[in-house]
Amino acid sequence: MSGWRLALRHAPALRVDLRGVLPATLGGLSAAQVGQVAVGHGASRVPLGEFFTIQADGDDALVFDGDLSRFDRVGWQMAGGRLTVHGPAGHYAGGCMTGGELQVHGTVGLLAACEMAGGQLTVDGDAGDFAASTLPGSMDGMRGGTLLVKGNAGERFGDRMRRGTALVFGDAGDFLASRMVAGTLAIGGRAGAHAGYGMRRGSVVFAGAAPDIAPTFVPAGAQAPVFWQLLARDLARHGGPFARLPSRAIARHLGDLATDGRGELILTT
Repeated sequence: MSGWRLALRHAPALRVDLRGVLPATLGGLSAAQVGQVAVGHGASRVPLGEFFTIQADGDDALVFDGDLSRFDRVGWQMAGGRLTVHGPAGHYAGGCMTGGELQVHGTVGLLAACEMAGGQLTVDGDAGDFAASTLPGSMDGMRGGTLLVKGNAGERFGDRMRRGTALVFGDAGDFLASRMVAGTLAIGGRAGAHAGYGMRRGSVVFAGAAPDIAPTFVPAGAQAPVFWQLLARDLARHGGPFARLPSRAIARHLGDLATDGRGELILTT
């Protein structure tokens, strides 16, 4: 198995669907065969070589160079290997991943890591709305794995999240962790309005400014110090605003009681 480096020739006229362009699927192909892999371009199927120059990279990885903001589903259903984008990526980046490592050295569009079940997606820039959430019409959001957003995240981050760990080093938009079922979210900056709306279970850690707590969340009677130390140490290994969490005290609020929820909003001091 060999790695490939794909450098963008020019921006496409329409959005391109990169599903199926993965380290595992390209690893056994020749450069000519990689160039003939068909991808969706609007309503047509176009060879990958129409958009990229293709070079062997000598590594078991797939690397994209260029502005992929009009290329959707980068790393879609990725099950293993390493995929790197040197630039921004479009919508659905890392969607339905089950394994491997995907790193985007730039921003990503809507629905990043939607219904992710394993692996790790790292976004060096900002993420659009509905990251770590559910596909339209589905009931379950992120189901496992790790999402790291080094910049800011849009609205509905972690909507219907069921498992896994998702961290935002910067700010998050409105309805953070809305309808959350389980899992762990952590925010290094500020959160928008209605954090935890409809939350049923799970933990949301605020390493930065405390959000406005809805009246459907109530202060916890116990602070669970053993649980907090385990969680804090796990989050601290990612560095940034989470590095000093184990040394900080917390205040827990339980809810959302409007949905008989048993989740928790953890404020650090």
